[in-house]
Amino acid sequence: MRSIWNGAISFGLVSIPIKLVNATENHAVSFRQIHTEDGGRIRYRKVCELEEREVPTAEIGKGYEDADGSIIPITDEDLATLPIPTAKTIEIVAFVPADRIDPLQMGAAYYLAASGTPAAKPYTLLREALKRSQKVAIAKFALRGRERLGMLRVVDDVIAMHGLLWPDEIRAPEGVAPDTDVTVREAELDLADALMDTLGEVDINTLHDDYREAVEELVAAKVDGVTPAERAPAGDGGGKVIDLLAALENSVREARTARGEDPEGADSGSGAVAEVTPLARKSSRATPKQVGGKKSTSTAAKKKAAPAAKKASTKSTASRATTAKSAGSARKSGAAKKTAAKKTTGTGSGRRRASA
Repeated sequence: MRSIWNGAISFGLVSIPIKLVNATENHAVSFRQIHTEDGGRIRYRKVCELEEREVPTAEIGKGYEDADGSIIPITDEDLATLPIPTAKTIEIVAFVPADRIDPLQMGAAYYLAASGTPAAKPYTLLREALKRSQKVAIAKFALRGRERLGMLRVVDDVIAMHGLLWPDEIRAPEGVAPDTDVTVREAELDLADALMDTLGEVDINTLHDDYREAVEELVAAKVDGVTPAERAPAGDGGGKVIDLLAALENSVREARTARGEDPEGADSGSGAVAEVTPLARKSSRATPKQVGGKKSTSTAAKKKAAPAAKKASTKSTASRATTAKSAGSARKSGAAKKTAAKKTTGTGSGRRRASA
């Protein structure tokens, strides 16, 4: 790898010649500006505002813009006279625990390579000392015309350096947090824990840039003169979460399904999914299901009275049937007596008429 800076690490009275090498590379998709009518490249030209003409690189220098907008010329000779002890030296100023460094401060990463055979022994000494102490080194160095802050740590068998922002370059998070009071319930935290456990860990080496791959496929399709394959539209990431518990429960189920687990099975230890009921809009009228954790008295009384009422109704029906039967028998008996009386009366009259 090509070095971008040569110098030395200053470790007390020990000097370690090193080379600075970029530890990262940018794979982001980049585009060029073109003229849409003919596809010609659009380029920027350096033009002097006073003369309104393009200026070659040899005629371009540095200038500092003052508060009133005026430009103060600064030459390379002016900068060369400034006392920058770290111009060619990474000066270690302290050793601190790694957790003392706020990740917000961390910037570009570099590898420090030992420059030449004589540098191998002091380089290895510093590397092993960092390993044993389980600390990181805080250092000052100069790069690209400005002094910077850095953090040295061990990566495998190499000393790496992270550029750090100066403390006054970190903005305070004022006005960023929600300005309303929000209460998070234990049930919601339990479900959030269950979701985190279900998602689990990931091998970061398996992650990739889907957008870059899509752009590369698009470019390849255009080069081949074919119609790019349609991709499924991205899901809507917006929307208002009305029921937080339901959203968390659904997230846990989807995560388990994606991992090939039973979405209805036992969770990874919290037990929250099986115990917590999603929030529901409550009616203003009490339902007969549950009142204060017990069945309502009116419902219980109705259920208790139902068998008795049914039994009484059965008895009443039977009594009415018996009464009706008796009445029918009585009516039949009376009718029979009247018929018999008529017959008797008719017979007597006949006899009287015959004797006369």
